[in-house]
Amino acid sequence: MGNRYDACSGSKEFNSIFASSHYTDIHHVPRALLVSKQIDIGLLHECGYKNIEKRIEKRKRFGKTPPLTYIISAMLLSRYILRAHAGPFLFSLVTLMFIFLLQFVMKFIDQLVGKGLTAWVIMELVALNLAWMLVLAVPMSVLVAVLMAFGDLSSRNEITAMKAGGVSIYRMMMPVVLAGIIVGAIMVWFNNDVLPDSNHRLKALTTDIRRKKPTIALVDGVFSQDIPGYSLLVRKASQTGNDLEGVTLYDYSNPTTNVVITAVRGTISFSSDFRKIILYLEDGEIHELNLQDMGAYRKIRFTRHRIAMAVEGFDFERSQASAFSRGDREMGAPEMVAVVDSLDRVQAVLERELSVMTAAEMNAVSAGRWGTDLPTGSIPGAAEPQNALIRTRNLTANVTTELFRIDALERQMDQYWVEIHKKYSIPTACLVFVLVGVPLGVMARRGGFGIAATLSLGFFVMYWACLIGGEKLADRAILSPFWGMWVANIVIGALGCYLTYRVGREALIIDWSVFQHLLPRRMRASLSGDAPRDPLTP
Repeated sequence: MGNRYDACSGSKEFNSIFASSHYTDIHHVPRALLVSKQIDIGLLHECGYKNIEKRIEKRKRFGKTPPLTYIISAMLLSRYILRAHAGPFLFSLVTLMFIFLLQFVMKFIDQLVGKGLTAWVIMELVALNLAWMLVLAVPMSVLVAVLMAFGDLSSRNEITAMKAGGVSIYRMMMPVVLAGIIVGAIMVWFNNDVLPDSNHRLKALTTDIRRKKPTIALVDGVFSQDIPGYSLLVRKASQTGNDLEGVTLYDYSNPTTNVVITAVRGTISFSSDFRKIILYLEDGEIHELNLQDMGAYRKIRFTRHRIAMAVEGFDFERSQASAFSRGDREMGAPEMVAVVDSLDRVQAVLERELSVMTAAEMNAVSAGRWGTDLPTGSIPGAAEPQNALIRTRNLTANVTTELFRIDALERQMDQYWVEIHKKYSIPTACLVFVLVGVPLGVMARRGGFGIAATLSLGFFVMYWACLIGGEKLADRAILSPFWGMWVANIVIGALGCYLTYRVGREALIIDWSVFQHLLPRRMRASLSGDAPRDPLTP
């Protein structure tokens, strides 16, 4: 190689360049000067100067270091692209959070109505549920934002202008990829530090709400058994207040007496601590019968009478979150790894005990020690076969039990590993959706929310179907936790890389006219830009 360089450097063409200019290295010589000196580029390649044209053009444009104007222009371009994503990201995030919140309200409204919960408790319940909603909504919002931003840039031919200015699709993706990595890192921290505590507090609050009984409901002409030891019948109950008419109360709180109380009217209410129901009655009678002495009967008339009945479960008592044990979704990844390590050690101990027990039994069988303390039966000479059979059955039962315990520990470890991988696979979807969203946005050439939502819906369904299905298969030990949680990211990421490569090499667009025949005629006309023609107009 050195001889070829010396031979070329000593040629007449090269010496003429070095003699008439200040250049000392052929790599610094502009291409125009080489052309003016009639230097063949093929000769340069033969002399060992590979990619000489690209290297000369690069030095001609930027010099040894990029100038300050190039750095500033690159920063302005990155900021402009990121600014195009900010609005769609926030809009889609708020929209998806609202959809999740509406789904939550529709699902749990029956558990909240009629329990007399304060507004603060309901607000706390909603706030704690926002944590898991945010984990699911952020990756979806990233995909919608990328589709809307790049679709809008492509529809206004800004992508074409950038490419004409020498900016590749990879350079356009760089700020969005970095933003996706930052958002994913934030979500990893959120999944390990914020979400577990939120889920644990939500578990305690949900248990307290389910424990609380709804407010007592009185139906006209129907006995109410909500009060322990009492049966309450009301002929007419006010729909707007606590007033009652035609009250009949059966008191079974004392097993030795039967008490029946009737009143023309009354009112019912709870005490301040919701531990007692206070019944105020007017113009009524008390009938009391002693069951031990059937002749002892009393009848009392009253103008006003007050009855306090003890009840349980109508008050809302908050429990300490520390009183509840933490499940797999209420721990961070480091905590779950520690639990998995402890379970693995327990499993190793069980496997050693099983192997020792099996070896001891097999040695006893091979040595002919069947045991003489077992029942021999009535058949002479049948002691050893019976003892061997009983001992074999006991060994089979013990081995089956130990194997069941080992399998249960294995399944429990798989459940923890699923949650560990999930805490990292869902945030990684922020980067994966960027890789697939950029080429799809460029190909769509439309930046509306409808187009972005339509394109992203298929990926959402596929991603969550793979995630949920992989979780179920991994929990049942059919699929490893790694593949169950990461297969969606791998498939969609590979598709995104392929589409990005294709878009970087050639201009690909989505032909929307293929799908227009599925729309109504009036909508097809509006999309094509032609207004529907009036049939009465010639």
